[in-house]
Amino acid sequence: MDTVPTPRRPRSGPHKIHLVSVRAKLEPRREPYWTTPVRKGQHVGLRRIDDRTSSWIARYRAPKEPGAKDTVQEYKALGLLRPDFDYDQAVVEAEKWFREKEAGDTAVSTVTTVSDACRAYVAALREDKDEPRPGTARDAEARFERTVFDKPLVVDGKPLGDIKLTKIKTKNLEDWRAALELSKASKNRTLTAVKAALNLAAKNDKHALAAMALEVKGIVPFEKAGKRRELYLDLRQRRALLKAAAGPLRDLIEAAMLTGARAGELTSATVADFDARQRTLKLSGKTGERTVSVQSDAALTLFKRLAKGRAATSYLLVRADGGQWKHSDWDELVREAATKAKLPAGVCLYTLRHSYITAALAARNTTLDVARQVGTSLVMIDRHYGQRSEGAADRLAKVVMV
Repeated sequence: MDTVPTPRRPRSGPHKIHLVSVRAKLEPRREPYWTTPVRKGQHVGLRRIDDRTSSWIARYRAPKEPGAKDTVQEYKALGLLRPDFDYDQAVVEAEKWFREKEAGDTAVSTVTTVSDACRAYVAALREDKDEPRPGTARDAEARFERTVFDKPLVVDGKPLGDIKLTKIKTKNLEDWRAALELSKASKNRTLTAVKAALNLAAKNDKHALAAMALEVKGIVPFEKAGKRRELYLDLRQRRALLKAAAGPLRDLIEAAMLTGARAGELTSATVADFDARQRTLKLSGKTGERTVSVQSDAALTLFKRLAKGRAATSYLLVRADGGQWKHSDWDELVREAATKAKLPAGVCLYTLRHSYITAALAARNTTLDVARQVGTSLVMIDRHYGQRSEGAADRLAKVVMV
């Protein structure tokens, strides 16, 4: 009996990943989509992580050594695809690395600075063969962009990201942390991410001396920084804050009030993520992707207005200049609005998330429903808001056991 041979899958050819229209049609997969080589053995690719997130990656194949069975390929994560980091910028970064590989000993690590270590850590989280952690990677990268990569704080005359791993001191990290305009809890989380990146560099790189690990170990988190949130805005105060804000800032504040979502999740949402018919909004952040309810008429009206007449790929919430919001953009603006509204000191955008959760629990929504809506765990809801679940004592009193 004759057998019909199974047809071989054709090899995937070069992809025109420099075109937005082509990138939009790519399916998420672990293997990057590669374009035509920049030069022989030098490639730039795009890894489609999920429907919302893609990252640029470079691949370098060294010339074959005499007597070697094969050449060695190396990869380098270049960063997430963003409006300000498109194909052309990715090629520029890739070519810098290609030149380094051509000029130097390939045994010497390219992870030499704090910024290098942070980028390598994000790549490691995404590419872990046993347990890829894209949500954790996105959260870490966002923290690094705010405090290490983007508008970096100057420590001892230079940005923290530019300090060599072999030169890092405990004092550098302490000064950098002190300069962060964040709550103690946020400082702890950001410090944890940076320390994890530096420790990974020390573990993987023989040129990162053990002395660096000791310096990193020398800085410890603030104690009791993760205490329960006590600053709650009632309806009158929330309305006063909205009245004190205007334009895009007011839209951002109102979106946070009506959804309980993290600010970063809202500012990365696009028009395509909003479904007016289903009354839902797709969000993505530190805990991964989720779809939240937009059931209130106020929320539906807000997001319909923000989406009206705009391209599907446009961000729903943008700054006054049309650019995407970044974390450092809204902090001072929210503080100014809170002062104008005569609200207590310490009000920030996260206060609105806390207020939403508190109000939702007071309205006798289940902790499971609230946790799903805001993208957190039942453990965190119980730890920080257990005392806010009004009526629990009355309901428990009605349980008849004997």
